[in-house]
Amino acid sequence: MSRFPFPRYPNGWFQIAYSDEVKPGGVVPLRYFGRDLVLFRSEAGAAHVLDAHCPHLGAHLGYGGTVKDGCIQCPFHAWRFDGAGACVQVPYAARIPPRARIRPWDVRDVNGLLLVWYHAEGRPPAWDIEPTPEYASPEWTPYEMRRWKIRTHNQEMAENAVDSAHFHYVHGTVEMPTSTASVEGHVLRVASDTLMRTPMGKVRGQVQSASYGFGYSLTRFTGLVETLLLAGVTPIDEEFVDVRFSFTVKKLPSGDATSTVGQAFIREIERQLGQDIPIWENKVYVNPPLVVEADGPIGLFRRWTKQFYADPAESAANPLTVTS
Repeated sequence: MSRFPFPRYPNGWFQIAYSDEVKPGGVVPLRYFGRDLVLFRSEAGAAHVLDAHCPHLGAHLGYGGTVKDGCIQCPFHAWRFDGAGACVQVPYAARIPPRARIRPWDVRDVNGLLLVWYHAEGRPPAWDIEPTPEYASPEWTPYEMRRWKIRTHNQEMAENAVDSAHFHYVHGTVEMPTSTASVEGHVLRVASDTLMRTPMGKVRGQVQSASYGFGYSLTRFTGLVETLLLAGVTPIDEEFVDVRFSFTVKKLPSGDATSTVGQAFIREIERQLGQDIPIWENKVYVNPPLVVEADGPIGLFRRWTKQFYADPAESAANPLTVTS
């Protein structure tokens, strides 16, 4: 029985790879949303994702499949499918069967990430992912990447952003942050003041996060060093999620200082996530939660989440702002 009273796979954009992980002509097998998928790039560089199995006799296109003329060719009998999932060639037949199609997935190649759109009812994307100014800017460092496989749900991980008290009692922050949260349709924004211990003493900073559904979020840290974290959390199956953190740091006048301070900050984020993992992997979802005033805007967060399990048109944007 699931630990969570909501669907395993919420609707939204989810990272499946980094852009540079698949070169033109490359083919990569994937496993997400409890399904086998295949990612390929045409010779011209366009990224495509299809369900993985050929409708002919079931071969997995990600294992031995090749890219030919912008299409993926099945390793079993050389049937070819374009990026929209249509069979465009059966080399030994004059007629292509009308049902020779594979389900295509909407793909975005943005900010150095490859993302796909998932919707339980097969509806088209309800919003897009915008480019971030920091990505590829000469003033910011290349991505420093981390990855984990965690037994939890996207919603459980995302709720940490509004759980003010846990930062002090789990992660040992100097004080409990004061968080302000607001909702703009599919976007949840959270701002928190922090007080960090450093070799130079205590430094006050701010954390501003923007969650675009459950699969993609941006978190900007200021104070010690300006850092941007792009987080991708993608369901693998009924138990696990694939978590990718991509860090970029604004360069300081001294390159050595950028590396030293940036690496120390990244290690701290890794430490905190490591402390969260055993809690996420063993907790249950309590609804309604028994909360006190200083817990943070958990109620606002949970109201925001409902739109990702239903028709987005039925969930009006909530402009409410809560401070705790």
